[in-house]
Amino acid sequence: MCGIVAYVGRQTARGILLEGLKRLEYRGYDSSGIAILNSGPPYLAKAVGKVSHLEDRVEEEAPEGLIGIAHTRWATHGRPTETNAHPHTDCSGRIFLVHNGIIENYQRLKKHLSASGHQFRTETDTEVLTHLIESFYQGDLETAVQRALQEVQGTYGLAVIHGDHPQEIIVARRGSPIVLGIGKDESLAASDVSALAQHTDQVVYLEDNEVARLEPGGFRIKTLDNRTVSREAQILEAGPEAMDRGPYPHFMLKEIFEQPEAVENALRGRLNHSEGVAKLGGLESVMDRLEKARHLIIVSCGTSYYAGLYARYVFETLTDLTVETELASEFRYRKLNIRQNTVVLAISQSGETADTLAALREAKRKGALVLGLVNVVGSTIARETHAGVYSHAGIEIGVASTKSFISQLTILVLIALLIGRGRDLSYEEGEKLLRGLEEAPDQIREVLAQSDHIRSLAQIYCGASHFLYIGRKYQYPVALEGALKLKEISYIHAEGYAAGEMKHGPIALIDPSFPTVALAPEDSSYDKIISNIQEIRAREGPVIAVTTQGNTRIRSMVDHIIETPRNHSILMPLLTVVPLQLFAYHCAVLRGCDVDKPRNLAKSVTVE
Repeated sequence: MCGIVAYVGRQTARGILLEGLKRLEYRGYDSSGIAILNSGPPYLAKAVGKVSHLEDRVEEEAPEGLIGIAHTRWATHGRPTETNAHPHTDCSGRIFLVHNGIIENYQRLKKHLSASGHQFRTETDTEVLTHLIESFYQGDLETAVQRALQEVQGTYGLAVIHGDHPQEIIVARRGSPIVLGIGKDESLAASDVSALAQHTDQVVYLEDNEVARLEPGGFRIKTLDNRTVSREAQILEAGPEAMDRGPYPHFMLKEIFEQPEAVENALRGRLNHSEGVAKLGGLESVMDRLEKARHLIIVSCGTSYYAGLYARYVFETLTDLTVETELASEFRYRKLNIRQNTVVLAISQSGETADTLAALREAKRKGALVLGLVNVVGSTIARETHAGVYSHAGIEIGVASTKSFISQLTILVLIALLIGRGRDLSYEEGEKLLRGLEEAPDQIREVLAQSDHIRSLAQIYCGASHFLYIGRKYQYPVALEGALKLKEISYIHAEGYAAGEMKHGPIALIDPSFPTVALAPEDSSYDKIISNIQEIRAREGPVIAVTTQGNTRIRSMVDHIIETPRNHSILMPLLTVVPLQLFAYHCAVLRGCDVDKPRNLAKSVTVE
């Protein structure tokens, strides 16, 4: 959830490190820090708050070293203060370390090291690593890191430098991502490829329990027990332009408007009209097991969990599978009934979500076929699942997920269609869905064209303290996602509900100051959602309805409407979620919130 960047080469390190931190600030922005090895004493600077605070100080002091590490923090252990900010150092002031993750046995290690004379200065679990490395250091930094990490329980992605090794960075990972960037006469490392895209398109992903030594001329990888690892570099898909906001004031708005292209990318090369079926090369190696599958469990967190809830309806409609959707954070703590021919599908934008990763490992342990749906090529979930599908949504910087969600919905329909056509789903139904998917990008563009209208609604309602979002069937997960978006970025309390639950408690909250967003496309559940709207109106609750174009019947029943084009009922969530994203965005901007970096949140949740 924090951000790491490291550099060693022939260029002055500070600019590269600061730029990398700004690229990673969406992963944590409580505090930041930088350490650079100069010809004189090592340089260390820290600041609380945004990276710009650190940048002002570092640019003024202008350290000239060619090697350094930097970190932007999302606090877990210890308050967001300069003292607790990374990099941390040892007693000698020669070792500097940045760390993502949690050291579970830090208290025991700290007690042992304190008894040996080590002096601790911070409230963090990370500081114990610097002293532990110091205790093993005998002139070889790589060996000291390897030996220290053998004593550690927990998760880490880390980078270490030492004042006596001015051309060497040691990085390591277990459960928290580290990717290496390979340039000409320079080497980089980061917790996310977004920090590397400006400098190289050659990347290498570390795997768990691996340690890499970076020098200007290259790198080498070993395991914790000192076995050499050979791994080829991969070509980075996203270029530096993906990190540019362009004409948009915020990354979130840019990414909302990129959703037509996200759907097109998810569909590209994957539609077989002659057979009315999807083509998913990433699943070909396990098709024999998928054909025998009887039970599907979808595990995910946050927005991806809502995509999984949507998928439950889709798979139940298009296939004969028994489907469950589970919160990954609870999945492995239950007594699992993994029956024969069970498939577990893990959904994660980053491919590094700690709870989802733990859930899929438990499923593999129990013998399930484990599939992944992720956005990041080479991520841990992509490597550890038996097979899977990439969403190809592109880099998403805004903390609140938008284009990755709509891409997930698209891919989930394709997977269900692939399985369903192998069973008793007809060609006609399959082809109808394929045509609907192809129409969706232009239909999303029609919804995006209503941004000004949606902003005018946000001006009316952005002062509300509470919101209710309701939907039925395919629209129920969209209601949950719409409420989450409003909470995440505008800090307005919002709840998403299955509309049928209205009478079981939530209706007690309705009054003239409590607005509702009702998802009411003209589908099989339309008459039921209209009944719910009338119940709200009878209690003088304001209602914004999201409905299909040309639906004149609903106008007299609600205060405001947002129209979407018509598509297959299964595919309507690809359209109805877009106005909810825009509404949340405009409310947040009008309330003066930091849209791309909402408080207390980070983009990639790599700790449990």
